[in-house]
Amino acid sequence: MVIKMKIQKALNNNAAVVLDEKGREKIVMGKGICFKRGAGDEIPDEAAEKVFSLSGAEANNKFQALIQDVPMEHIALGEEIITEAKARLGNKMNDMIYISLIDHVHTSIVRFQEGITVKNILLWDIRKFYKDEFQVGMWALSAIQERCKVLLPEDEAGFIALHLANAQMDEEKMHNMYEITYVIQEILNIVKYFFNVTFDEDDVYYYRFITHLKFFAKRLSENRLYEKDDNDDLWMIIKLKYPESFRCVEKISGFIEKKYNYRLSEDEQLYLTIHIERVIHKTSK
Repeated sequence: MVIKMKIQKALNNNAAVVLDEKGREKIVMGKGICFKRGAGDEIPDEAAEKVFSLSGAEANNKFQALIQDVPMEHIALGEEIITEAKARLGNKMNDMIYISLIDHVHTSIVRFQEGITVKNILLWDIRKFYKDEFQVGMWALSAIQERCKVLLPEDEAGFIALHLANAQMDEEKMHNMYEITYVIQEILNIVKYFFNVTFDEDDVYYYRFITHLKFFAKRLSENRLYEKDDNDDLWMIIKLKYPESFRCVEKISGFIEKKYNYRLSEDEQLYLTIHIERVIHKTSK
């Protein structure tokens, strides 16, 4: 017997939020499954190539937003990497991994195709402290090359490893979690008042920004300083391309140095500028 799922909301031509026969909400993907179909119509189970059932409402909402901006091929690739990670690492992962990792895989591919590569200043630490996750990251690079014909640098294996490590983290047991949360809030306040904006906390770009701040705040709380890396050209390009976001980062840098005696390297300023530009650009739309 063919099981049918009723469309609750079409996300695009290839994805929909559906209710199964027991009334449970799921997200299904398949080529053209919403073509000439709308809310209330049924999708045969056999037409769904991927079915996602995320437990939390926050993860579910963010994933729906992500699906509308990311090609189905990149979503399927990200899901394949997560499946491989779960098989190798044997750890339960927070459902937010479906947002953070898939979004990162997509943006990494697009960025590389545009001729932009970003150096991972944490790469040495990641290799040392997240060995298993890094091996999954290297496997992911091979999968990306095979599916998309794009050979990403090893730095991206490190970024993928960090997303996997973060997804396994018990938030209540994180080192200096209170301090980390406080630092994140301080930086958010500087950005908010500098640009006079109110963040959309359900937005994918906001979630990426918070994830970046979490790792930055953790380094700060552990007083782990990074020396300037050989990234001058990209740093200058970003500085000139996003002058307002860079001026905001200068304010953040001054505040952090004065209060915590921690000097942001040019690489840290570079990544922070990119994230602020993205979250502000999205917020301002």
